[in-house]
Amino acid sequence: MTWLPSLMTATPEEGFDLAIKLSRMAVKKTQPDDAARSRMRPDYANNADSLTMVSQVVAANFQTVAAANNYWRN
Repeated sequence: MTWLPSLMTATPEEGFDLAIKLSRMAVKKTQPDDAARSRMRPDYANNADSLTMVSQVVAANFQTVAAANNYWRN
C-alpha cells in the first residue's frame, strides 16, 4: 500500500489532516535526509514568515483535497 491511497476523506477535518500530511511528505521527499531536516527545524520553527508559508502550503493542499471530495457534498 502506498502512503497516499486516495484523496478521499469522510470529513473536512480528515481532509485537513490529509492536507497537512501532503505538506509534510513534500518536505520529506524534497529533503530526504532526516538529520538535515532536524538541523533546519529550529530555523523555521521560530520564524513567523516560515510558519506563515507553511500555512499557505497546507491551505493549497486542503483546496485540492476539498475539491477531490466535492467539498463533502453528498
